[in-house]
Formats: sequence, structure tokens, C-alpha cells
Amino acid sequence: MSLTKLTGGEDVDPYQGEKEGYLREVGHHAVWSLSSCKPGFGVDQLIDGSLDTYWQSDGPQPHLINIQFRRKTTITDICLYADYKADESYTPSRQVLISIRTGNHFNDLTEIELVDLSEPSGWIVIPLKDMHERPIRTFMIQITVVSNHQNGRDTHMRQIKIHSPVRDITSAKRPVFTSVDMAQFCSVR
Repeated sequence: MSLTKLTGGEDVDPYQGEKEGYLREVGHHAVWSLSSCKPGFGVDQLIDGSLDTYWQSDGPQPHLINIQFRRKTTITDICLYADYKADESYTPSRQVLISIRTGNHFNDLTEIELVDLSEPSGWIVIPLKDMHERPIRTFMIQITVVSNHQNGRDTHMRQIKIHSPVRDITSAKRPVFTSVDMAQFCSVR
């Protein structure tokens, strides 16, 4: 587990890895649940791709976002969009406030990141690595908002993206032949 100090910014592009072809967004492959939400401000707004909509919690802290995958998934990073200027007391605070936990299910979650935000405004990319500095493999991610700016009770989170590395499976399974005679067998005709 590590403590990471992050600041969001307009120059952070969460879509860059997708555009360049080495990352893919896998949030739509997961089942999402929230500890609480106001009507009309739930999971659908959190993952709809619009920076104008948001999830708003409705209950005591901590606020939880649970993301469960049907199969073990490799995750390189989580991208969060928060807007301190628009949301003020609803924004996660300057203290260590966001905890990222991973595991197989609710009963074995382990904290792998603590994120300290300073008036976040824009996309925040949180890399997720195991103890060998490789992307994590997990069935479940839990994002916990521990506290809000100005001791606000509820929180706003505008968007979340979850990235996984793209693997070129076709080239990984294809043998590499060095002779002309054998190279004719590298593809099916």
C-alpha cells in the first residue's frame, strides 16, 4: 500500500491509452454498486461518459463504490473526474480521503492505494500496481471516499474509467517462422 498525492488537471487525458491502442476501458464489463445515492444520481450517471452528470451519495461516510468483474481482470489504472470548483463541499477533501481496495470478494479486500487529493479539478489517474510493480489482477475493486472538503457529508464523483491493457492475442498465438518454406504456414488461407 502506498500514499499517493495527486492533483487533477485539464491536461490529463484518460482516453490517450485507448486512442493509442494499448489500453481499453473495462468498466462496462463489471457490476457496479454504491453504498448510497440520491435518486437520479447513481451508477448510470457515474459511468455515462458525461462530465455534467455525477453520482451523489446520500448517507453517512465512508461512501463506497463497488466494482465487481465476472472474471479476474487485469487493471492498470482508475481514472476519476472530480470538479472542486463546481462541487465544493461535495468534493473529496485535501486529506487522505480515497482508499482503493482490491480482492476476490467483499470479505478479502486489501487496501492497495491511499490517495490524497488537493482541490481536484479534472481527471485524476490512479495507477494500480501489485508489489512487483505489475498491473493488478482482481475480481473486485472498492473505492472508498473517506472524507469530503469542508467536512461535507455527501460526495459528488463525476466519472470513473477503469483501464485494462490490450493484448494482441492473435500475434501471441501465431508462431514466428524464419524460413520461407515454413512462413507459408503462418496464416490460414
